[in-house]
Order: sequence, then C-alpha cells, then structure tokens
Amino acid sequence: MERKGFLKSLIIGTISAPVLFESCKKSDGTTTSGTVTETGSGNSSGCTTAPTETEGPFPTHSPSSYVRNDITDGKSGYAMNVKIIINQNCVALANAIVDIWHCDSEGNYSEYGGGGMQATNYQSLHFLRGRQVTDSTGLATFKTIFPGWYNGRATHIHVHVYNSSGISLKVTQIAFPEGSGTALALVNGYKKGLSGYTYNSSDNVFSDDKSGVEIAAVSGNTTDGFDLTMKINV
Repeated sequence: MERKGFLKSLIIGTISAPVLFESCKKSDGTTTSGTVTETGSGNSSGCTTAPTETEGPFPTHSPSSYVRNDITDGKSGYAMNVKIIINQNCVALANAIVDIWHCDSEGNYSEYGGGGMQATNYQSLHFLRGRQVTDSTGLATFKTIFPGWYNGRATHIHVHVYNSSGISLKVTQIAFPEGSGTALALVNGYKKGLSGYTYNSSDNVFSDDKSGVEIAAVSGNTTDGFDLTMKINV
C-alpha cells in the first residue's frame, strides 16, 4: 500500500488497546552558554528491547484520529522536535505506527480532568497527542513542547508502537536526562520549578532502568528549542 493511502486508512480506522490504570540524577552532558549539546544515550545501540510500561492513566482515547506531525495544538512551552526510531531485532522497522502523548507545561493531560488525579478539566481537548508512521529508516517525527511534570512522576513521554497491521508491539515510556546542564535543568519545571520533583531514580516506572535504556538523547536550549532522539527496539 502506498504511504499516503496507508496514512489515510489510519485516520479512518480505529485501533483499540487495553488501558492500564496505574499512577503514571544523571549528569552526562555538557553545556555552552545555556545550550545542551547532548545528554542521555537515546538507547543508541537500538538493540536492547525497550521495557514494557503502563499506558495509563491518561492514554489517548482514539489515537487513529490524530495522524499528525505537529501535536502542540497551541499549547505554550519550549519547542521540542521528537525523533523516534523503531527497530525490530536491531533492524529499522518501516511502516510502524507510533503514538505518543504527554502532559503540558503545567503537568496536565488533554482528554482528562475535572477531578481525581487532575483538577483542570481538559476532557474536550486533544493537545500533545499524535500518531505517525515510520519511514524506511524506522523514523517517526513529532513537533511538540518540552513536557512539564506532575506529582509522583518524572518528566516523560508515553509511546505505543503498532505494526503496519495495527497489532500492538510495545507500550513504553521515554525518560529525560537529569542533572546540571541538562535540558531538564534548563527548563526548570517551567513556572512550577523542581521543588518536589520526582527524579528517575525514585520514579515508579524508571527506577529500575539501571542501564539508562529508557533515557532519551536531548540537545538544544530554551531559545531555539530542543531536539529529542530515541531508538526503541520492539
């Protein structure tokens, strides 16, 4: 199937996935004039299978409805380009479906809220959620903002990968490098700061990632924006 036709079919079709309702200090980079040149591994080998993580508690209700590269939907924050490379058995996986979603600068998710875990009601909005299909090199790209954080979790991005037939291959999450000179330190939690922040080592998802497989490679600055690169082996 031609790529354009394949994308069109994704918009029409809906792929359902199980919802798992769970609660959703490294310094290895250098900086120059407030610019992060590179931090994190981004799972550069691409051969270590990504850990399977929870999809909840804020998964996208209808991911096939959001086939788009720009997922900002007008949300303010520091610009960030996300490059996700999908490998299968260390080989680039073309035509894989990649869904991502994350919170805004204040730690809130679209499609949820109004009580419980999130007081702000964004049930009718769909910001910071999107779907793309990988090219021949396994690459899917998204234009978004640097995520904020909320109580009990480190800054993160959710990822759900399907094969070209819509069969789920991997649900995982992307962590951010931490410590002096990292993008996380430059952003400094936006208006919230980092007081009370949960670091990767204490996070209920990332605390067992001793080798840093889930930590992305991040570069850039708050003026020009950031670039995040992550290889995910399914």
